[in-house]
Amino acid sequence: MSKVPQARAGRRMAALAAVLVFAAVGSSAASGSNGQGSGNDRLSRIDHIVVIYEENHSFDNLYGGWEGVNGRANADRAHTTQVDQNGMPYVCLLQNDVNLKGLPATCNDAAHGFSSAFANTWFTIDPLIPPTATTCPTVLQAFSFPFGVPNGQGLPGGCTRDLVHKFYQEQYQLDGGRQDRYATGSDAAGLSMGVYDTRALPIYRYLHSGGHPHYAIADNFFQSAFGGSFLNHQWLVAAATPVFPNAVSDGSSADRHSVVDRNGMVQTRSFNSTWGLANYPLYVSPDASIIRDRELTVKCGSTTLPLACGDYAVNTSQPPYRPFGAFGAKLPPQTNPTIGDRLDGRGIDWAWYAGGWSNANGDVGAPGWTNGNGPACSDPNVDPSAGIAVFPHCPSNVFQYHHQPFNYFKAFDPSTPDGLANRRAHLKDEQEFIQDAQASGSSCRLKPVSFVKPFGSENEHPGYSSEAASDEHLVSLLQTIEGSACAKNTMVIVTYDEFGGQWDHVPPPGTAQNPAAPGRADEWGPGTRIPTLIVSPFLRGNEVVDHTQYDTTSILRTIEQRYELSPLATRDAAVNSLSNVFDAKQYEAEK
Repeated sequence: MSKVPQARAGRRMAALAAVLVFAAVGSSAASGSNGQGSGNDRLSRIDHIVVIYEENHSFDNLYGGWEGVNGRANADRAHTTQVDQNGMPYVCLLQNDVNLKGLPATCNDAAHGFSSAFANTWFTIDPLIPPTATTCPTVLQAFSFPFGVPNGQGLPGGCTRDLVHKFYQEQYQLDGGRQDRYATGSDAAGLSMGVYDTRALPIYRYLHSGGHPHYAIADNFFQSAFGGSFLNHQWLVAAATPVFPNAVSDGSSADRHSVVDRNGMVQTRSFNSTWGLANYPLYVSPDASIIRDRELTVKCGSTTLPLACGDYAVNTSQPPYRPFGAFGAKLPPQTNPTIGDRLDGRGIDWAWYAGGWSNANGDVGAPGWTNGNGPACSDPNVDPSAGIAVFPHCPSNVFQYHHQPFNYFKAFDPSTPDGLANRRAHLKDEQEFIQDAQASGSSCRLKPVSFVKPFGSENEHPGYSSEAASDEHLVSLLQTIEGSACAKNTMVIVTYDEFGGQWDHVPPPGTAQNPAAPGRADEWGPGTRIPTLIVSPFLRGNEVVDHTQYDTTSILRTIEQRYELSPLATRDAAVNSLSNVFDAKQYEAEK
């Protein structure tokens, strides 16, 4: 495996030193998360931790209008105004979403050669593409409209186009914590500044209705790693970046290493005829002839910039076992420890519940199965890619293979007895979670730890999922838990895998504008701030705002703390546990 640059290696040694200190003296007294305070006491009363892992939204994009939070009202112009690659502010925002670009121009940016209906600041999507707009694709058309479905030609739901959300692109967009190159570094340009009316979201309405459960908003929670869903799912379960040992490194088509330009930026240089544009609309690479937007990090020594390098998989890659898709390099089995290994070692039951898993994994007759008895897949919405849907493996076209992180690990190799047993015990369909949560009686049937990954059309992902409809699904999951015997001792953590290419005004830890404590930032992240809420009866109030700094590995830290497990890596050993949320106060007390 290639080594990281010396500067980055130094940061890793500092992080390791922080872990050793952590082990010697216990947790940070400043955070109050790992000692014997009330937060820890309340966490000890939790018997079920449920993690609902949604898709692709920044905090400001969804929750930036929630009362009491560090939201859009706090965003100063320095962290809002978008600039071009030379640092010059735009006057307007360029749009290429099919339902936004044709709006009557009210703004002229002569210096950049375009006009639009959008000034250079955040804007609200809902009035322009409301939930009633017929702009969502069908399941089989999910990836056929890269610039969005024209209103009137799709299904209701108010879908926008998708936005690029990749490893090196996000680091460019963050611009050292200035938060001012989201538009320039995006294939969707100005849509990166779009936000939703927080108070119109189904989740907001539910949590402000009569009799709603006690909840907390964590407004200082960041995605653990830069980039997209694949990498952040890995960090959710393993606090580590996958490795591709001895990857081809000869510059051939088999070489899957990225090549960045002198700005640390990379973009896909050629799309097929369906996708149209060859470059991002607001970025022109000074090194266009060499850039390569691939699955792996850049080769060490190939750039003078302080970027992660070597044989690491950071962009969408496929697992070694079915179900796997047709897009991206297939990784070798991973062998580093996961939170599942830690839980198994202590005899703590757990499961990963994914929407569409039974169909994709070939679990005939299991909860969620919709493909009959063969010999062919009968569901009309199966993935049409050659060689992918082969009975009994019948994945939906919107089943996301790279959202199944445990399927990348040797411990789940279905060709071995132990691997097959692990799959049957721990990898299940979302419908089984729902059935267990709905079970009547006085005892809760949920496992001590549950990860819930909603189905593709219900996971809030821009492009192929309706935000409003997906949010209704989230509310339904919460209502199911709250209406069961599980509610009295369950902690539900709702968060998002990553930012989806969308702007947020708060600089992530580790950037020049938000230095982090040793061990809480490294060459992998954290990245953009993401929405997070916690539901539990043990909160100090029914509407709480927690300003503690977290990242995705704080979920691991919370599970480790509750069940007395060893950390998986340096980051989850150093971050704050979500037990802090039990010490946070009702937001009205801050007014």
